[in-house]
Amino acid sequence: MRIDMHAHYVPPRILTALERDAVPYGVRVQTSSDGSSCLHFNYGVTLRPFFPQLLDLDERWRVMEAQGIDMQLLSVWTDISGYGLEPAAGARWHRLLNESLTEVTRQHPQRLAALASVPLQDAARAAEELAYGVRQCGAVGGVIATNIEGKNLDEPALDEFWSAAVELQVPLFLHPVQPVSVPRTDRYYLTAITHYLYDSTVTIGALLFSGVLDRFPTLQLILPHGGGFYPYHAGRFDIVYTNLEHTRQKIAQPPSAYLQRFYYDTIVHHPTALQFLCTLVGSERLLLGSDYPFPMADPDPVQHCIQAGFPSTEMAAITGDTARALFRLG
Repeated sequence: MRIDMHAHYVPPRILTALERDAVPYGVRVQTSSDGSSCLHFNYGVTLRPFFPQLLDLDERWRVMEAQGIDMQLLSVWTDISGYGLEPAAGARWHRLLNESLTEVTRQHPQRLAALASVPLQDAARAAEELAYGVRQCGAVGGVIATNIEGKNLDEPALDEFWSAAVELQVPLFLHPVQPVSVPRTDRYYLTAITHYLYDSTVTIGALLFSGVLDRFPTLQLILPHGGGFYPYHAGRFDIVYTNLEHTRQKIAQPPSAYLQRFYYDTIVHHPTALQFLCTLVGSERLLLGSDYPFPMADPDPVQHCIQAGFPSTEMAAITGDTARALFRLG
C-alpha cells in the first residue's frame, strides 16, 4: 500500500457550519472579489481564498490514481488553525474541524485517514482535543503549526500537550503556516520557496535546544518538506552547540545527534536531495508526501522516489510500510 502522509483537505461542511452560525467559533466566511470563499478570524486575520481542490474529493481520487497512491493521510490547511482565537472558541473551532474531517475519512476508510488538529494556544485544551480526535474520532495522529502566533514551540507550558501525544502513542506532524512576506520575497513565489522552510527550521532549533526531545524521548515528530534546512545544515547547529555554552544547558547531545529522532516527508523536489536526506537519516525515517493540492506540491512523489534509486526494500518502506506501522494502519 502506497501512503501519502502529507495531503490537505477542508471538508465543505466546515464552511456550511460557519455560514449557519459563526459566533461560537470566532471565524466567519467571506467572499473574495473572484467569488471564492475565504475565512476571517475575529482577531483580525483574513486568509487567502481556498484553492478549489482543497474542498474537492472527486478530483482527489483522480490525482491519487494518477500518482499511484492508495491512501492519503489528511490534515486540514494549517493556516486555518486560528491560534489567535480565545482558547474556548479555539477549542470549539478545532472540534468542528476534527469532527468534520473524520466524518469524511470514515466514509472512505480504505483511502483516507485523518490527523487531528488542536487549539495549541492552550496546552490543556490541545491535549484534550488530541485525545478526543484519536479516541473518539479515529484520527491516527495529530497536526500542529510550527509556531503559535509567532512564538516557538519550546514553551514549558506545552509539556502537557507533548505528554498527551506520548501517552496516546501517536505521531505529530509539524507543519508551517503562511508567513507575513517581506518585500524581498513578494515576487517569484519566494515566500513559499523560503519562508515555510525557515519556519520549520526555527521550530526544530527551538525544540532541540530547549530539551523537548530529551524530556520526551518517545515523542514522535514528523517534519515536512524534507525537514526544512535542519538535515542539510545540522553541522551549523552543532557549531553553535560547541562554541556557545548557553546553548548546551538543556540539550544532552549535539543537534546532529537527533537527526534520527524525527521522521521526514519526501517533498524535496529533487532525487539527489532525497538521496542525501536518506543518507543522513536512514530510509526508515522517510515518509512519502505530496502536499496536495497546493502549488508547491510534488505532482509525482512515487516517481521521485524511483528516480532517487532506492532499492526495493527501501522503496517499500518509504512509500508505505513505515507509515503503516507508525500510524498503526493495520
